[in-house]
Amino acid sequence: MPRVCMISWKKTTSWNNRSHSMKATKRTFKVNLIKKKMLIDGIPFTVKVSSRYYKKYRSMFVN
Repeated sequence: MPRVCMISWKKTTSWNNRSHSMKATKRTFKVNLIKKKMLIDGIPFTVKVSSRYYKKYRSMFVN
């Protein structure tokens, strides 16, 4: 399964890595995902969510 946050749809991005001589090479930045349980219509679901989104909206998740 791809590395994607199931709520905010954040995913792996790629940018250029620059050396001192400004030579460009590709580099990937991966999302920091964690598995958390969430109640949707009273039914618990396990959701992959980015840690930044989780810290912002903790009250939505089941501890």
